[in-house]
Amino acid sequence: MGDRWHVEVDRSVCIGSAQCVHRAPAGFRLDTARQSHPVEPDIDAAEGVLAAAENCPVEAIMITLLDSGEAVFPPEE
Repeated sequence: MGDRWHVEVDRSVCIGSAQCVHRAPAGFRLDTARQSHPVEPDIDAAEGVLAAAENCPVEAIMITLLDSGEAVFPPEE
């Protein structure tokens, strides 16, 4: 069985660029205030969701391993 992730968007940081929606349309939606949120916060690991987090211009997307809470993105330093 593959990794399961917990995906969060820091809405106080999100600028509504919609890059996440373009990179992972099944993973993210913009609400009426143009703020991003995950469609489902707990998901199977998905390259598109990771690409969305990596390409967010303000790094508003955080991904952690569901079982351990270990950071997937942004990586811990």
